[in-house]
Parts: sequence; C-alpha cells; structure tokens
Amino acid sequence: MSELNVERCGKRHKGEIQELGRNSVPDQDLLMEQIFDNLHNSPVGKVLGRIASLPQPSRNKVLDVRKKITQRQYNLNSRLNAALDKVLEDLTA
Repeated sequence: MSELNVERCGKRHKGEIQELGRNSVPDQDLLMEQIFDNLHNSPVGKVLGRIASLPQPSRNKVLDVRKKITQRQYNLNSRLNAALDKVLEDLTA
C-alpha cells in the first residue's frame, strides 16, 4: 500500500496497515487454497473435473471435421445437438 494511502488512514491505523501488507501473501495463499478446495466439491467443480478427464480428440479427426464444415458437408446443428444431449446424459448419470 502506498505511503499516501497509509497517511490518509491516520497514524492510528498505520501499523495495522503495514502489518496487513507484510502478511497478505500467506493469507492470499490460504484463501486461494480454500477456494480451490470448495471448487472441487461444488457442482461446477465436479463438472469441470469430469470435463478434464475426457480424452483428447485426435488431431486428424479435428482437421477432417473442419474440412467438412468449410465444404458444407457436415450438418453442424444436428451434430451439436447430439453431442450436447450426450454430454447432458453423461453428467446426470
């Protein structure tokens, strides 16, 4: 915190503010650790964990689909709907 802000708070709080500045890194680390722990146990965290565990797509398959999309040989809407239905079924199972 800048000296200007410390001076504006008055001499009574100057020591508290300086102490807070020195100890903020460990407190932030603890806070982040608590956030990550809570995230892993939340519904969103569980979904993100399941997404992270999915296998990576094949590079050739991705390139093939891109080519079909640009050539208008791929029905993107129906494929997306089917993929979303499958994802929702898997998540609710």
